[in-house]
Amino acid sequence: MSASATTTLCPPTMASRIRDYVAIAKPRIAIMVLLTVCVGFVLGSEGVWQPWALLHACIGVGLAATASNALNQVIERETDGRMRRTRLRPLPTGRLQSNEVLLFGLSLAVLSTVYLLLTVNALTAFLTLATIALYAGAYTPLKRQTAFCTAIGAVPGALPPVLGWAAAGAPLDLRALALFGILFVWQFPHFLAIAWIYRADYSGAGLKMLPANGRRGVVGCIAVAYALVLIPVSLLPRHLGVTGDVYVLTAILLGLMYAVAAVNFLWQENDATARKLLWASFAYLPTLLLVLTVDHVCLLQ
Repeated sequence: MSASATTTLCPPTMASRIRDYVAIAKPRIAIMVLLTVCVGFVLGSEGVWQPWALLHACIGVGLAATASNALNQVIERETDGRMRRTRLRPLPTGRLQSNEVLLFGLSLAVLSTVYLLLTVNALTAFLTLATIALYAGAYTPLKRQTAFCTAIGAVPGALPPVLGWAAAGAPLDLRALALFGILFVWQFPHFLAIAWIYRADYSGAGLKMLPANGRRGVVGCIAVAYALVLIPVSLLPRHLGVTGDVYVLTAILLGLMYAVAAVNFLWQENDATARKLLWASFAYLPTLLLVLTVDHVCLLQ
């Protein structure tokens, strides 16, 4: 019996629909986005505490993150249904209909833009809308066309701290660009590790996530290159006076750890080393951002 037939015979309860919409929202990703927004906001505030502005920024960007995830899943509902790790999502199974999720995503996109425009500022609203457009309108459809989609997707992925910076009322200068650069470069080994682990799923669904068709050596070399580039990029906040020496030491140590994981992946391209690289990426980013924020606050005192 098909998923749609099952849905017809067993009408969904309100609780099940809420669970499905929570799944559409991808709350873990949204939380990570909001954490990076908070980092950008604190750094851009220069020691001036603005709790209401931060709250409004988090609400607006949170709505935008949910909109992006909803629109992404509408566009990818067919490919999601072909992959083992995503085939049980609400849209491929028919528990939710694409039209209702599309309306949900577009409504939240408009709501987030208007909300940020009214409660924060026009620059944050514009950048947030651009983030949605790049993620859902460019990165998502390009996944079927070219592995270059990873570079496109890294742009909206790196914008959240810039959104927080703009929400604090700070001008978009080299300091904001440094935050963007760290997240932009960090994403490549992270994404490549994920793409390698799920390469069979992606290939079967027609998604071109690995460069050079995933040839051995190529993916590892790219991961190592970006991990090495990340070390000097991560030191830019110190050069620009945003943070102090504690952050420098932390950034170097974390960068070396990330680079070693990437080199191990290059040396032995397999699922085990890819997972270690992925876990290294998970350890790297929150630790770096936490130390960056704390060291910045201490520097101001």
